Amino acid sequence: MSYAAAVQRLYALAAELYTAPGETRRKFELGQMRMLMQALGDPQKSLRSVLIAGTNGKGSTAATLASICAAAGYKVGLYTSPHLARVNERIQILDRDPEFAHPVVRRHEISDDAFSTAFEQVEEAAAGLVRNGSLPAPPSFFEAITAMAFVYLAAERVDLAVLEVGMGGRLDATNIVDPLLSIITDISLDHTEWLGPTVGAIAREKAGILRQNGTMVTLPQHPEANQALGEIAVPLAVKGISAAQYVPSHTLVQDPKSNRYSVEIDGSTVPVNSPLAGQHQHRNIALAIAAAVELRTSHGYKISDDQIASGITQTAWPGRFEYYPAKAGRAEVLLDVGHNPAGAWALRSALSGWSELATPRTLIFSCLRDKPVGELAQILFPLFDRVILAAIDSPRAASLKELSEAAEPTGTAVEECAGPVDAMDMATWLTPPSGLIVVTGSVLLVGAVRSMLIALNTRNVSMEPERVS
Repeated sequence: MSYAAAVQRLYALAAELYTAPGETRRKFELGQMRMLMQALGDPQKSLRSVLIAGTNGKGSTAATLASICAAAGYKVGLYTSPHLARVNERIQILDRDPEFAHPVVRRHEISDDAFSTAFEQVEEAAAGLVRNGSLPAPPSFFEAITAMAFVYLAAERVDLAVLEVGMGGRLDATNIVDPLLSIITDISLDHTEWLGPTVGAIAREKAGILRQNGTMVTLPQHPEANQALGEIAVPLAVKGISAAQYVPSHTLVQDPKSNRYSVEIDGSTVPVNSPLAGQHQHRNIALAIAAAVELRTSHGYKISDDQIASGITQTAWPGRFEYYPAKAGRAEVLLDVGHNPAGAWALRSALSGWSELATPRTLIFSCLRDKPVGELAQILFPLFDRVILAAIDSPRAASLKELSEAAEPTGTAVEECAGPVDAMDMATWLTPPSGLIVVTGSVLLVGAVRSMLIALNTRNVSMEPERVS
């Protein structure tokens, strides 16, 4: 099977969170995922893994921890979602380049050939189960690609698999591994129609990744979340690791484009220089540090303080407060996939440290219909001189009409565009080189604009439009 055919057939599988009008909403459960993996030989059982759940910060924490362990010389599998441009981004291997004496982290997305092979294995196993009546239907998109990740990472014999939960935790397809550590990042309201209407209810779903006599790495957070996590953890005799000691009280360098400070690890001062910007990243970095320390303390991983520092510095997590400097007549651009109120507040806080000289400010925005569009608009739109609303290609997307209606109470001037590329062209035209363009609200939007910026930078093409004199 060709790579193109594999991707097409994967995308043809049922989506977890979209239900067409008149269809019954999908029911989540793990029995079918376990059956599928059993037919594949249960490759996930061979993986030493870390499982990460939460509302915001899962991916940043996963990327940082994977980079730390790779800098220490381990072959690390990284499974995340969603992707920005290519579905291969979800399955990666990180390792250390042997040509350098100092730690240099390499990243390899699953190759197109390996992707096709893994998909064929999963599709064939699922088809057999459907034929004999063991499964009522083929797996969903997320179940299939999670199975592919398990198959691929097990075949690659990774030393550690860092796995990001897709949604929730208790019934998520990733939750069939037996993790060395369960990390729970900050919890807030999101996917309430699936996970519950309160922070406490959502926290209980996230706590489903905890295991009897297991280990939970987390931070103090919303009181309802703390209480729910405790109520689940105590009966399971879970060992609790707080990352609070690794959250800095202040930063050494006030730079809105990065994070630079120091932390104390087992009595030693360790510098932190992370490319992940924004104060909210302090907590995600702290969780990754705490997890790395626990891996070396309790699970035999040899990770030095210097390797922790080096791995943090080399962390790569695109589309999260990702900065593109002004170039060839285009204003500087900031990409961030914040897609819920907590993410929007984090972006707003990070922007408060941005140079006031970067004016005017233009926002390119879009989001899915199941997000609190009005609340996101209230948080973000007043910060900008103009807002450009972009249509995105998804059955779950909010329409331009819905986005415009959400913008009205904010009193912000808005423009509408047919897609991300048109929106970026308009933003470039309307925003002088001294200004700032921010793109946020949807992974699809950020991914499309990011691909455009990378292509233009690669070709060294000017984005300065012809201006009418």
